Amino acid sequence: MSCELKATLSAAMKEAMKAKQKERLLVIRTIQAAIKQVEIDNQITIEEDAEILPILDKMLKQRRESEKQYIEAGRPELAEVEAFEMTVIQEFLPQALTTDEIQQMIEVAVAESGAATMQEMGKVMAILKPQMQGRADMSEVSKLIKAKLG
Repeated sequence: MSCELKATLSAAMKEAMKAKQKERLLVIRTIQAAIKQVEIDNQITIEEDAEILPILDKMLKQRRESEKQYIEAGRPELAEVEAFEMTVIQEFLPQALTTDEIQQMIEVAVAESGAATMQEMGKVMAILKPQMQGRADMSEVSKLIKAKLG
């Protein structure tokens, strides 16, 4: 498998440069820097899209939390910047799952793992995480699993 996402990011960066979209360019460069940082920290070369998805998920989660804090602090202009960054990051993630699709996947994973109690939630998460990485907010998935097993 190749790393199409890196090529897509490079193409998007060139496109943003040509269109003089400074804010978009900044976000794309930030994504590329985060990927490079993971490669340096772990002394690896990322060669698959699946390795980039957790990085994008983490960035998205950080932006969500920042946006929430800015709104609570009465700083809507900074919240708007975070919202814009989230939309750019989401462009590079796979299509998000609907709540119904997530529920169905949880049903299948619970049946597959045989989990019946909260102590076995880890088994369900282990099955779902690779399938849902980059396509669903895992904290929301966790809440739904707790509701199912709780």
